[in-house]
Amino acid sequence: MSKPLLSIIIPAHNEESRLPRTLEQVFAFVERQGYAAEVVVVENGSTDRTLEIARDHAGRHPSLHVMHAEGRGKGLAVRLGMLAAAGEFRFMCDADLSMPIEEVNRFLPPALEDLDVAIGSREVEGARRYDEPLHRHLGGRFINLLIRLLILPSLQDTQCGFKCFRSAVAQDLFNHQTLDGWSFDIELLYIAYKRGYKVIEVPVDWYYRSESKVSAVRDALRMINDIFRIRLNGRRGLYDASRSQPSV
Repeated sequence: MSKPLLSIIIPAHNEESRLPRTLEQVFAFVERQGYAAEVVVVENGSTDRTLEIARDHAGRHPSLHVMHAEGRGKGLAVRLGMLAAAGEFRFMCDADLSMPIEEVNRFLPPALEDLDVAIGSREVEGARRYDEPLHRHLGGRFINLLIRLLILPSLQDTQCGFKCFRSAVAQDLFNHQTLDGWSFDIELLYIAYKRGYKVIEVPVDWYYRSESKVSAVRDALRMINDIFRIRLNGRRGLYDASRSQPSV
């Protein structure tokens, strides 16, 4: 296959129940498009049949590439997939498909031109949320308030799990990522901000999934700690463009 226009990167940790349906929906979408695309599933640290299921699907879909990482963390899985991908545009996609996969085209030309980073947003005009509990929504808005006050003043929603990067930008940002946990995408957006990349928020339809693996209290506390860590790293110049790229 020629170099794909799009790479869809799906991190997968203990996703045996959701991954089969997700891959069916993703490939049904991909096969209807007029451009070449690949799908990269990165399994890491699973204790169920996630890896086996992904490899079984790869046997039926030549454009599906499966990676296995021993380490834990969504940030680690996404980084490995992004740096291994070949697409001109690289799209990170949660395994629960809380955003319908058909909306991917809203992140690509011709819908968007001159793209550096495009992030799915549940807050900008035109976005719609479905079935989200009030306490989850309020908790998310509190975290975003801290993010805007401390590191990213202009972004209304940094935590939606659907983001698209132009290939050269992905290589730069993910080679400077230091966090492997839930807050990795906040760090990536802060690096993009520090380096002058254009970040666009794309309104999406987003559906709350009750089987979400996010712990509202535990992960919120970790994220708050990481926000201050990112701020400190920035002040120390860790994300400056003049620094050499760390090894992956």
